[in-house]
Amino acid sequence: MRDQPVTHTTFVITRNYPTTPERVFAALSEPARKRRWFTESDHHDVEKFEMDFQVGGKENSLFRFKPGTPFAGVELSNDGTYHDIVPNRRIVIGSTMAVGGKRISVALGTFELVPTQAGTDLIFTHQAVFFEGADGPKMREQGWEHLLERLANDLGA
Repeated sequence: MRDQPVTHTTFVITRNYPTTPERVFAALSEPARKRRWFTESDHHDVEKFEMDFQVGGKENSLFRFKPGTPFAGVELSNDGTYHDIVPNRRIVIGSTMAVGGKRISVALGTFELVPTQAGTDLIFTHQAVFFEGADGPKMREQGWEHLLERLANDLGA
């Protein structure tokens, strides 16, 4: 049996949203709002999105890539557990991601909300181990850049 190589990575993305920490926290913690910016896409169908927003609560997503995408018909799942929640200040979630039933990563995501004169700085720290090879970390960071832009759109920023 061949060993599967692993890649460890950490990246930090900081975004300013011209609104209150309370509004940003609501977009991160309310299931209907999070589903809108976090899961919905023209590239896949959302087959499941469940969110139990409390410490120890679970967040589960299941997607299927649409025809015309590089992985048409393939299932992507993301299963997380909330480890720390400080209202309007911090959320920490650990998660595993699988493509086609094969686990590709385990990650820890920390969302910190810092009030500023210009609104709210969101500092997102992503720490992970990837099992699928060297492209994973770069693709994940680009994915989160895109998601945080979708969050900005949801906030009207």
